[in-house]
Amino acid sequence: MRARPEASVVVIAYNDERRLPRAVASVLAQSLGGVETVIVDDASTDGTARAADRLAAAHPGRVRAVHLPSNSGGCGRPRNTGIERSSGRYVMFLDSDDLLDRHACLNLVSAAEETGADLVSGLCERIFLDVPEGRKDRVRPWYPWLYRHSAVHRSLSERPNLLYDTLSTNKAYRRAFLEDNGLRFAERLHYEDLLFTAEAYLAAGRTALIPHRVYHWLVKEREVPPSISSRRAEVANFADRLEVHRRIDMLFALRGAHDLRRAKDVKFVNHDLVLCLRELRGRDPGHRARLLDSAARYLAELDPRAFETAHPMAAIAAYLTREGDHAGALAAAEYGRAARPELRVHLEEQRDGRVLWGGAPSPDGAAPSHGVAAWTARAAGRRILDVTDFGFHERPLRELRPANTVTGLEMRGDKAHMSGYVLNPLERIRPDSRLAATLEFRDRRRPSRRRRTRARIEHRGGRLDWRADFDPRRVHPVGFVDPVWDVLLRVRVDGEELVTRPGDGAGSPPLDGVALPVRPRLTRLAAGRLRSYVTGGGHLAFTLDPGGAPARLAGAAVHRAATTRAARRAWREVRRLKSSARGLLTSRATKTAVFNRVLSRLPVRAGLVVFESHLGARYAGNPKYIYRELRRSGRPVRAVWSYAASAKGFPQDATLVRRGSWAYHLALARARFWVDDQGYPDGLRKRPETTYIQTWHGSAYKPMGTDKPSVKSGPRSERARLRRMAERFDCFLVRSGHDAGTLARGLGVRAELLASGYPRNDPLVTGVDGDPELAAEIAALRGSLGLGDGRRAVLYAPTFRTGPGGRPVRRLDPPVDPAVFARELGGELVLLVRPHYLCEAALPPSAHDVMRDAGAVPDVTPLLLLADALVTDHSSIMFDFALLDRPIILHLPDEDGLDTGYFDLRRHAPGPITRTEDELVAALAGLRSPGDAHAARRRAFALRFGEHDRGTAARTVVERYFGEGSGRGRTS
Repeated sequence: MRARPEASVVVIAYNDERRLPRAVASVLAQSLGGVETVIVDDASTDGTARAADRLAAAHPGRVRAVHLPSNSGGCGRPRNTGIERSSGRYVMFLDSDDLLDRHACLNLVSAAEETGADLVSGLCERIFLDVPEGRKDRVRPWYPWLYRHSAVHRSLSERPNLLYDTLSTNKAYRRAFLEDNGLRFAERLHYEDLLFTAEAYLAAGRTALIPHRVYHWLVKEREVPPSISSRRAEVANFADRLEVHRRIDMLFALRGAHDLRRAKDVKFVNHDLVLCLRELRGRDPGHRARLLDSAARYLAELDPRAFETAHPMAAIAAYLTREGDHAGALAAAEYGRAARPELRVHLEEQRDGRVLWGGAPSPDGAAPSHGVAAWTARAAGRRILDVTDFGFHERPLRELRPANTVTGLEMRGDKAHMSGYVLNPLERIRPDSRLAATLEFRDRRRPSRRRRTRARIEHRGGRLDWRADFDPRRVHPVGFVDPVWDVLLRVRVDGEELVTRPGDGAGSPPLDGVALPVRPRLTRLAAGRLRSYVTGGGHLAFTLDPGGAPARLAGAAVHRAATTRAARRAWREVRRLKSSARGLLTSRATKTAVFNRVLSRLPVRAGLVVFESHLGARYAGNPKYIYRELRRSGRPVRAVWSYAASAKGFPQDATLVRRGSWAYHLALARARFWVDDQGYPDGLRKRPETTYIQTWHGSAYKPMGTDKPSVKSGPRSERARLRRMAERFDCFLVRSGHDAGTLARGLGVRAELLASGYPRNDPLVTGVDGDPELAAEIAALRGSLGLGDGRRAVLYAPTFRTGPGGRPVRRLDPPVDPAVFARELGGELVLLVRPHYLCEAALPPSAHDVMRDAGAVPDVTPLLLLADALVTDHSSIMFDFALLDRPIILHLPDEDGLDTGYFDLRRHAPGPITRTEDELVAALAGLRSPGDAHAARRRAFALRFGEHDRGTAARTVVERYFGEGSGRGRTS
């Protein structure tokens, strides 16, 4: 008598003769013994049935083949048949075009036995076969956040988010559980997984999750015909999806599970709907309208609270679909999809400064007539469409990526004509802006190969009109190897570049099939023209078109030669070698090894100084003021400044190198001096001939280095890293005995402690008289911030913060509501919001009259000099500003930092401590009062924590280390 199988895997197949053996092989290879395979052939018309019978004959007792007499039209009946015809204690499902992980059965069944769960679910990974191997986006886990840890839930109410994973194929079900609850798949209905899994979650006494990969979902996006699950934009398929959701709604209603229904509604908005909307670009308008209208009818049945709970862009897409604004809905769905999303709608700024998502532009570029007004009469619509927090009104233009709509594409004689318009969101680009534009054709495979032509561009309020007339024969493709060319429009706005991709939209003519004559370098046999088409993302592109019979024959011959098995293998090997060589040559490990073993043996160059501030983020801080003193004093040094992302703003009379580049490592290896305020890359061994002047970037209130609880109790590797960092220092600047006893000790500094004060603070002590360069910098800054109306400037500059779960807070809100600030203080004060350099300010447009974003100012010293008062928390900026003897307010809402610093901040605070907005407003209003009750405390604070700041720090450092003979050493 044969033992009962531990698990049965039901493999369903239809017309999949080629892939079925591979799927079954993944079951036969399971590490769990006693696994039964039941193949259910859904009346295939190819050789699938014969393949199933061969597999059953080759593995008697392990594989069984079942044949349905007629095609069921879906996955429900084959799976139900598999349940009936299998005998394992647990049941699992596998599609014939996918694979099970080798340990899937073992991990799922073991978890069920250990936890007593009726249902166990594991991680599914989608593997995109069209994406080349080695690319990070080839493997994409399915809702991986559900599977970070093992978990057992006694009801769906404990974890409603389980409804995001309604796959049936990454799960094991206890057979007795299925039978006791009569659980079966709906038949003749697509997306039956959703209903079946929702029922199973609801009925399960225990549901277990395991963090192990169990299922490989193999996706081929260019497959013809596409799989059922990939046909999301077909009206019939979408109707099935809606029917499944209505049945789930009924299920929850019968159980009285109203909270679960709302959670399911949110999941529908976040997942199901946007998946369908993103498939609609390029579809026939009638088809699109039919699908969106059916979606609108279902969305009208949803709990209205679902729109306000869902992800912002998904909620906007759902809300506008319900209200009939199809263009605005599709734009929102597409915006939430991309890593660098494109803005395809107008934005509308309300009277109170809030920014709302609008509709698509009309063909003449104007805002849509229905716009936001039609949907914001209701308060809920206004809340849902509010996108102020996306920062469209304050982002740099280069990050906005507004839509570029082509309005003309044709040949006019021997010239190609292209025209279009670029959206001007919130009219960020002003009528008086200096504009220039370049149209670019770029080889998709080798983006460095490009051909540019000048375009004319004009400001039209809510849009920028452009046009270009050019000879397309100046685009010289090679032929064969560069078949696809993308089109970009580069717009220069007052020196800042805005890169857009022309594409289809309101007012576009047909963009497919327009031919531009070209002259390939491999003669006309390669091609004679570029033919236009619209990409899946809606952008204009061109492909080489062979045209005549000789060119088509030559192209076919090249294609055959390039697609032989040997050629494909050779090209894969070439790409692998190029990729590995590139990675090897550019990796940090390689550069570190070469630095330590090769570059450090080169002669040191006398007078070579490498400067860096905030890891190359900006030209600022103590290194900047040491550099200025060296330049002022005429010392014979060669200065190198490192920059992390952009060289803009760094001194042009110095050599500039990108941080982490080979040039950067070579400069560090040959430098006589390193000067920085944070830390050069870990692992680089400083040679004895190099002097490392570590200036640091602020005195400490919060524990630093090994004094931090997280470092004390953390891994040894972090303490070792700090030790390696400090061991390289030859000099460490301090401002006071406090710095020596806290900051230097916490960082483990053993180098010379130079009691010079901070070079960046010299102007705070001496002023700017005699420093015309800094005076001009402050005057320009005052002008750019609009501070010429007589109001006093208050600088708000808090430290870097973390939010719930230790996540960094990347957007800094003002400490006072802008409307309150304007009403109570706006006549006398302007608030300059200065976030930490790792953050950005979140100011609504309406705040501009009373609040200014100072986050882009690279150097804080000029800001301190023009500020009349400071608002901060426990940031080290309070130690610097105190030297100016101007008012300081410490604003600490819901802050426990008062009890965790190196000293009692209540006792030594250089100004009042406020906790609430009202208290802060009162403290700021008090700035107008004569006298200063906190002056004595502030001066004592400055004396204690800035005792060495005497206005001579930069000169002290330069004379100590760059004096006569200081540059001697081995020369180049």
